[in-house]
Amino acid sequence: MKYEPSWNSLKQHRTPKWYQDAKFGIYTHWGVYAVPGCRPNATWYPFNMYREGTPQHRHHVKTYGGPVKFGYKDFIPMLTGENFDPDKWAQVFKDSGAQYAGPVGEHHDGFAMWDTQYSGWNAKKMGPKRDVVGELAQALRKVDMRFMVALHHAENWWFYPHWNPAYDTADPRYAGLYGEPHDLDFAGNTPPNSEWDRMTKPSKAFLDMWLNKTREVIDRYQPDVLWFDFALNFIQEHYKREAVAHYFNRALEWNREVVIEYKNHDLAAGSGVVDLELGRFDKLMHNEWVTDTTVDDGEGWGYLHDARYKTPTSLIHYLIDNVSKNGHLLLNVGPTPAGELPEEAKHILKEMGAWLRVNGEAIYGTTPWIKYGEGPTVMKKAGAFNEDQPLLYKPEDLRFTVKDDSLYAISLGWPTNALNIESLRCLYPQEIKRVTMLGAEGELPWRMTEGGLCVGVPEKRPCDHACTIKIERKHPFA
Repeated sequence: MKYEPSWNSLKQHRTPKWYQDAKFGIYTHWGVYAVPGCRPNATWYPFNMYREGTPQHRHHVKTYGGPVKFGYKDFIPMLTGENFDPDKWAQVFKDSGAQYAGPVGEHHDGFAMWDTQYSGWNAKKMGPKRDVVGELAQALRKVDMRFMVALHHAENWWFYPHWNPAYDTADPRYAGLYGEPHDLDFAGNTPPNSEWDRMTKPSKAFLDMWLNKTREVIDRYQPDVLWFDFALNFIQEHYKREAVAHYFNRALEWNREVVIEYKNHDLAAGSGVVDLELGRFDKLMHNEWVTDTTVDDGEGWGYLHDARYKTPTSLIHYLIDNVSKNGHLLLNVGPTPAGELPEEAKHILKEMGAWLRVNGEAIYGTTPWIKYGEGPTVMKKAGAFNEDQPLLYKPEDLRFTVKDDSLYAISLGWPTNALNIESLRCLYPQEIKRVTMLGAEGELPWRMTEGGLCVGVPEKRPCDHACTIKIERKHPFA
């Protein structure tokens, strides 16, 4: 079929099975913002450095003399990428157990990480002088991973202040990076919240540029996943529908199943999978969803010089909890200006990969069970739990997944003796064929009680972070 640029046509697209089975992806925020690498959010440094009263403006004045002397464009030569090795990145991501990965193609800052014909402000012509998107596409496909590209460039329209003539953001010579000057009647450092209310709608030239860059990424790199950040609501609806229809129709030509991840209600229902930034649901959901979070404390996204990293346990539990509720996890890593993955991030990904090699059967290709689990749930914001704690949950807290007649009860910790699974009181004893723990030898003893299914656990742990009880079943009366 051919997709038309209408929501009625586009909603006929189905989320591919490979994506439903994948559960776990990785993306990288690597761009000019990695050079200052400053809190509170690395990727928002170019926004805040021009706004007095923000921590990043104070840092910029102290370190670089202020935005009048040193504009964001002046960081570009410092994004050297001298140690950027896409094959090494791809192998780290492959070993993590992620099933798809890719870069942010362009963030709000307007600097494209591919060799775009629509702007000279790109990583092929400046900075690392590499087609980062293209090189990563090749490297990831060499290790048999699906490829994704994240696009944030819809937000470039309102990202920079064009109304202050002292700043380079107001200079038309740099409009390819900072965007065409507009809303020049704003007064000084207008508070950001009122900026959104007063901002004029994007011009035809901006919308055409947004669509052309999006099509270019689709046509040139054929991504399996296309991810859109906030501010698609700034893009006029016909442009969005044209972009989505173009992507789905090109995928038909490639004979490839693709998926879109997006925020809020910025596309019509059925166009893709909704992403919850730093959030998750507290219950089992009927529709699939994904959350993107980051390996550090949530302030980084891009590289931070003083990053505080989450524990591997917290992120493994995050993945388990999401999957049990019909969700996925997209995990961000912020590389250094030289193009290196931080050692702390590599350690986290290595631990996640080790756990998934033992327990991946309970994650990949599963569906949620009729109940997501038992025990408390962490929800809403990643920062709501204590990152310094080795465990998010008590060992008796469980999450369930299922694959055919195998039911998986994932314990978010290590039970001390026996594990009582209250939710499994609904099982008939005669439907249970055997009970095992993934990674451990032999069957586990079990018995059904009024309080639930009681399972004995082995003395030796097969893995760290969480363990999986596998209950193999059959028809109780067949």
